[in-house]
Amino acid sequence: SLSTARRARLWGRIDPNTELIRYAEAWALKIHFNTRPETVRDAAQRLKTNPMVTVAIRSNGTVESVTFVLSSGSPEVDEAIRRIIRSHEPYAAFSPALASEYDVVEIRRTWYFDVAVRLY
Repeated sequence: SLSTARRARLWGRIDPNTELIRYAEAWALKIHFNTRPETVRDAAQRLKTNPMVTVAIRSNGTVESVTFVLSSGSPEVDEAIRRIIRSHEPYAAFSPALASEYDVVEIRRTWYFDVAVRLY
């Protein structure tokens, strides 16, 4: 059940668990390198503020949820972010070390759009 899942929450880029940091960085790089430039340009033109998004990823690499902590101010950009996240599924399955500790990892990042998607 989702309510009893063992969860890790990574709200920044620092955590004592190096496996968790590596996983989050690999996730962000997949989005950064695989999002089409046209999508980035369109989002950058519509953006009112840099959105903060929490993505919950299950141990098998599928997305459990996408939650906006702070909207971009543009429904089109928010929807584009959801599409970007979903279009790159599945993400890498958790390493054995990470899977032994967690069922779900929640990664929170602020999204910036310039020449590429950058997640900070």
